Amino acid sequence: MGKIEQIMQNIDKERFITGGVLVAVIFLIGWLDSYILTWIFLGVAFLFSFYEAMKLFGIQGNAFYGYAALLWLISFFYSNPDDLLFLVLIVFASWMVYKGDVDFKKLYVFLYPTASFLFLLALYKGFGMDALIWLVIIVALTDTGAYFTGRAIGKTPFCPVSPKKTWEGVFGGVLVATIAGAFYGQAFVSPLLAVIISFIVSFVSVFGDLFESYLKRHAGVKDSGNVLPGHGGVLDRVDGYLFAGIFMVILLRGLA
Repeated sequence: MGKIEQIMQNIDKERFITGGVLVAVIFLIGWLDSYILTWIFLGVAFLFSFYEAMKLFGIQGNAFYGYAALLWLISFFYSNPDDLLFLVLIVFASWMVYKGDVDFKKLYVFLYPTASFLFLLALYKGFGMDALIWLVIIVALTDTGAYFTGRAIGKTPFCPVSPKKTWEGVFGGVLVATIAGAFYGQAFVSPLLAVIISFIVSFVSVFGDLFESYLKRHAGVKDSGNVLPGHGGVLDRVDGYLFAGIFMVILLRGLA
């Protein structure tokens, strides 16, 4: 076996092991359905994602980590965590103007990924673990379905930002996720609404992935980090959820 083949085999092994551990942890959290455990799990993912996003945006300043941690601590007690986004943006914008040092780029990490994680926590608080599981099913199957469909019949490029994605793959992923998501979601919303929400959330998750791909290409990096062996950074694993989670909350609040 050549050196390149051996390296690829080691990467695949790391990817498999890391993926298995992540699935086991997520399964355990879903089974226990504990608010504090869910908050801790999302918080750890948020802080790693926040750190990786700062690097992608080219933002410097250790104080930002403290602000992020404080914000997540407050979210534990606040009934509507997504409201905190507007509080943070107003406070930071006001402070920058007061100091005469206005750099709106510093607000980027409080839009992405901060807003998304606040919405994910709001999804759990407002609609329970079933809604989070529904989201995981939709996004995971969108990604998996798109991968296998794209490899099997993919020919038409979907977007220059992600050259490997194809329209055929995206269609296949969205179709699989919509069917599975509708089947699961009809347990707590009407069948028609389960189809509508599953379809929209699935399609939106594709653009969550594209957005992170754009950030990485703009920053000139392959992965957002290296904390997950074989997978890259935390943002590389949660990118689809960061857009999809916001839409899931809005759709459930507005239609359910």
